Amino acid sequence: MNAAAAAIDVRGLNKHFGDRHVVRDLTLTVQHGEIYGFLGPNGSGKTTSIRMLCGLLTPDNGSGTCLGFDVIRETYAIKREVGYMTQRFSLWEDLTIRENLDFVARMYSIANRVKVVRDAIDGLGLGARRNQLAGQLSGGWKQRLALAACMLHRPKLLLLDEPTAGVDPKARRDFWDQIHALAGEGIAVLVSTHYMDEAERCHRLAYIFEGRLLAAGTAAEVVARENLAAWAVTGPDLPRLAAALRQRPGVEQVTMFGGTLHVTGRDAALLAATVNALAADKRDRWQPIEAGLEDVFISLMDRAGKGGMQ
Repeated sequence: MNAAAAAIDVRGLNKHFGDRHVVRDLTLTVQHGEIYGFLGPNGSGKTTSIRMLCGLLTPDNGSGTCLGFDVIRETYAIKREVGYMTQRFSLWEDLTIRENLDFVARMYSIANRVKVVRDAIDGLGLGARRNQLAGQLSGGWKQRLALAACMLHRPKLLLLDEPTAGVDPKARRDFWDQIHALAGEGIAVLVSTHYMDEAERCHRLAYIFEGRLLAAGTAAEVVARENLAAWAVTGPDLPRLAAALRQRPGVEQVTMFGGTLHVTGRDAALLAATVNALAADKRDRWQPIEAGLEDVFISLMDRAGKGGMQ
């Protein structure tokens, strides 16, 4: 095991389930102390990718390491060294917080188990609830418990599969504060999410669609690489305007954001000509804007779905 290597360094990972090619040539590098966002629609292969990285699934082919261990030959060692938080709460609802953590500590044969469990409970603010049944906890407290369980054996890599789904905004913010604190201690974090604000809190991110990685880099790099021109328009009849825009040259995406339409396309000159023609209707107000992550991901998904990316 090479401690100086990247936490995750894999190339060309593939996974089939029968005739379904679920993950296609996944190449990914995550450094220690880095929060790496993993984005994509449901069914895009995120969970399968994470399970390959944590040793629960063996890739059909490809190569690479996770915490220095070979992802094909040393899956048992990987499972002992990473912390994996699943999409759904996977601890025991009829056990208390303390009992759940004690059970996990026993599975990992953790020395000084009683102290380790007590410190985990106190460290994540669970002390007042230590004897509460896990099944009685709210989503936010279940999330804290799951994270505490992931961290008991002091992993150097956390794999978090949509950890904030169904959690209120305050609990989401608190959770991300904890994740950034862990990254500050040198722990690598790979986290899948559907939330654009969470994606922007990651050091780097990747976007996967139908098993294929479409984009990777910092948020700014991903947006710049797609080179989308974007306009925002407000007006009295946006549904009518949206329908008309979808038939116009240069318009690739029309998306409603509250009381505003975002209109995007990769041919800036052609899109500007369309906007200028429509701006003659003084009821609508147009202004150029910078494309955001959500604009870019919608564009990537649409283009890939039409076969425009290979």
